[in-house]
Amino acid sequence: MSIRPTTLADLGAIMALERASFPTDAWSEPMMREELSADHTHYVVDELAGRVVGYAGLRTLPGSRDADVQTIAVAESARGRGRGRALLHTLLEEAVRLRVREVFLDVRADNPVAQALYASEGFTELGRRPRYYQPDGVDAVVMRLDLEAWVAARNPSPADAGACT
Repeated sequence: MSIRPTTLADLGAIMALERASFPTDAWSEPMMREELSADHTHYVVDELAGRVVGYAGLRTLPGSRDADVQTIAVAESARGRGRGRALLHTLLEEAVRLRVREVFLDVRADNPVAQALYASEGFTELGRRPRYYQPDGVDAVVMRLDLEAWVAARNPSPADAGACT
């Protein structure tokens, strides 16, 4: 996996993935261009053999203690290989670097694979936004991650490790 920060040169590849991944509610090219160039966002792409096969974005305002996962998408041909998880980890590591405490996201209620990924990383459901995704009328599941707990789960202290032996 080759995950790197996006550039505006990636916009075409990102938009192709956006439209393929979210056919009924894809962001427009001007919206995505604005996201990629905003000061308060961090977007990355995942490349395979020189081709963009995934992208993800995080938004946080300077000095804020919370962040939002804006989007994660992986090409259908590259799914099921840990690429979405790697993109999510990259965003969460950026949130740690920015000293964020909580990370939020919305996920389609009809996307159990994404929900399972987020839950496996420690995200919990806060609630639902009825009919949030249009024009499909699909609910959004709002999820929250305690970033300190996520870091602790990934980096157990030596005392914790000794207790498990």
